[in-house]
Amino acid sequence: MSAKTSPLGYVLTPSGWVHGHVVCEDSRVARIEGEPVFVTDKPDLPYILPGFIDLHVHGAQGVDYSSGEDAIRQFTRFHAASGTAAMAPTTSTSTVEVIERSLADIEKVRLSPRPDEPTVLGAHLEGPFINPGKLGAQRDITRKGDAALALKWAGICRLVVATVAPEIPGGIEVIEALTARGCRVQVGHSLATFEETASGFAHGLSGFTHLFNGMSGLDHRKPGVAAYALARGRYAELICDLNHVHPALVLAAYRAIPRLYAITDATTAAGCPDGNYNFGGDHPIVKKGLTIMLADGSSLAGSAITMLDAFRNLVSLGLSVAQASDLCATRQAEYLDLSELGRLVPGSLASFVVLDSALALKSVWLRGHQTL
Repeated sequence: MSAKTSPLGYVLTPSGWVHGHVVCEDSRVARIEGEPVFVTDKPDLPYILPGFIDLHVHGAQGVDYSSGEDAIRQFTRFHAASGTAAMAPTTSTSTVEVIERSLADIEKVRLSPRPDEPTVLGAHLEGPFINPGKLGAQRDITRKGDAALALKWAGICRLVVATVAPEIPGGIEVIEALTARGCRVQVGHSLATFEETASGFAHGLSGFTHLFNGMSGLDHRKPGVAAYALARGRYAELICDLNHVHPALVLAAYRAIPRLYAITDATTAAGCPDGNYNFGGDHPIVKKGLTIMLADGSSLAGSAITMLDAFRNLVSLGLSVAQASDLCATRQAEYLDLSELGRLVPGSLASFVVLDSALALKSVWLRGHQTL
């Protein structure tokens, strides 16, 4: 059994920082060698952090979930090169044919990972069981809740996350069916009232899809999904591009929701020059800088960031490196009960990132192999 050793640095472990190395044997952490230390945010050696986990990511580099197996591998590699060690490739509201083909392709990638690809956990099914009155950048081809169809899709591909509006006809039945299959079902693209949201959680909802975006809000007399999240939510994903959500509300959510975690919601144009692209094959979008919009300008259409960008953005808001790492890796692993990811401990997958004191990426390790 061959051992590999990370660079000397400050390793973030569940019990704090260790000045030392990660020792890898095959794909796993064999041990962490070194001494416990207190680390400021300007150390003299690199940070070594658990690899990031993105539970809501549609694509990058001109391709997305609907572009075929090779394209899915391409965009997962793009995100892995910035430190994303695990992800849930995410669909959007499409025809049944496109969704089923896309899920089959995601499952192929999940079952046969290549060395420079992140761990694909399964798919995030976003739509079509959403409210047509809260589409955002989703296509206007939503469907009523159909538990039988949802379970058919869960048979095509492991569904680790699904987005469902509980107030639509059949929505509760879909929530119950997918929850029983072990999927974390989240409320999103929803106009649910506070009471309807509570009913969804009573029937199995686990979290919130891109908090504040695509949901009923914070009206102090008519509270909706976002208000329920701040009042009672435990897990919620949030797009950390500082564009979808104002920094003040990022911090408010961080204080209110115990296990808030970061996502990218990256779409087709992430990693591309400014210009015109298509999301999901036939949905025109426009990228300008780090902003991606529908071609008609009516809505944001996902983001152009990576999880490394999300991590840096959180640090820029005043979170420590350890706190930002928690939001970008550990909490996602807890949410999905992933014991092998999100923490650097003996026996976990040796998937981690090495960053210098300015948070520049020095290297990426995936399952014990340095890929960058």
